[in-house]
Amino acid sequence: MEGYAGQQFVGIDLHRRRSVIVRTTAAGEVLESVRIVNDVDRLTEVLARAGEAPEVVLEATYGWYWAVDALQAAGANVHLAHPLGVKAFAYRRVKNDLRDAADLADLLRMGRLPQAWIAPPAVRQLRELVRHRAKLVALRSHCKAEIHAVLAKCGIQVPMADLFGLDGTRLLEGLSLPAPFAARIASLRRLMDSLDFEVDLFTGLVRSRLAGDPGYLAVQTIPGVGSILAAVFVAEIGEVSRFSTAAQLACWAGLTPTHRESDTHVHRGRITKQGSRLVRWAAVESVQILPATTAVGQVRDRVAARRGRNIGVVAAARRQLEYVFYALRDHHVRALTADHPRAA
Repeated sequence: MEGYAGQQFVGIDLHRRRSVIVRTTAAGEVLESVRIVNDVDRLTEVLARAGEAPEVVLEATYGWYWAVDALQAAGANVHLAHPLGVKAFAYRRVKNDLRDAADLADLLRMGRLPQAWIAPPAVRQLRELVRHRAKLVALRSHCKAEIHAVLAKCGIQVPMADLFGLDGTRLLEGLSLPAPFAARIASLRRLMDSLDFEVDLFTGLVRSRLAGDPGYLAVQTIPGVGSILAAVFVAEIGEVSRFSTAAQLACWAGLTPTHRESDTHVHRGRITKQGSRLVRWAAVESVQILPATTAVGQVRDRVAARRGRNIGVVAAARRQLEYVFYALRDHHVRALTADHPRAA
């Protein structure tokens, strides 16, 4: 079918260095299968043989940004396959890159492709800043845990709540430990100083990029949400208009329970945790110490009294994410106004 001029569907099995591309007709007949070294020019060259505005699908896997940008620049209608939706590939008797690419094209052609959202470049750039800051904070927390571990090995008691406050710093500086343990603590403290600088730097970069953003400002009016958590919500959620309801946002974030139903039997279990880990963390973190006088704090304490603290916190986090949805969509939250029934 060398002269095929109809609509083409292209499946790409993307890897770090090489990729497999399969072009098919609207009826599913394979026109071409080719393996390429990952390169924008080579990808564009193969896509040029797919005609005008081909439908292209690739999985949301490691390093997909460059490929999506190149395909869109070449005029393709690009679709991103959700990794959890194509796990069935693993159960085939024969699994290889060629079959994976062809199956992606078939799912797209039949309208059965589970799709992930393709974040625009501006959102991806913001996410890079927010996610890197989160990684830096995690590294700093790891260093703190390591110092606590060294002190425990030496039998040193830590009487203060914060080892890294003023009193804790005086304790660390006054210790007399064997040389290897002292050297390790000194090294970890130097690393923490460097990480403090980097965290502050990326905090400033995030705030300057979001300065004046109405959604960012509106989210910060929610009790428990400061500038850092607001940045996480804005960056990770992106275009909130892709969710029609607050419940959909909570489901996307993995804060809704699993649902298993067969015949008349229904089982609802733990939350799915299938979504943005950072959004879940931010939602949960924002309700941990909310006073009981707030609407979300009341939800947390009411559910906790019946079902335990953890379930209460998760229920409150779902309610908090509902407020985030309206803050991003409407740039204000009516439920927080004094005359609203939900207001504290």
